[in-house]
Amino acid sequence: QAIQAINGYSNMSAEEFTNMVFQKIDANKDGELSLEEFINGVEKDEDLMELITKSFDLSNVLKAIQSG
Repeated sequence: QAIQAINGYSNMSAEEFTNMVFQKIDANKDGELSLEEFINGVEKDEDLMELITKSFDLSNVLKAIQSG
């Protein structure tokens, strides 16, 4: 949540984010994501790939630490 806030993506709770991911990429709808489902789903969904990439981008965190 802290990384999302620093990167400007704090409008979605961790639970909302998780639910959105499952809705998009839980291919067999069993409520679980295998590594294969996750990788295939993210690779096929540009918006999700961008959101995940930005959500876990630590460059802004490092800048904040460096600037004190």
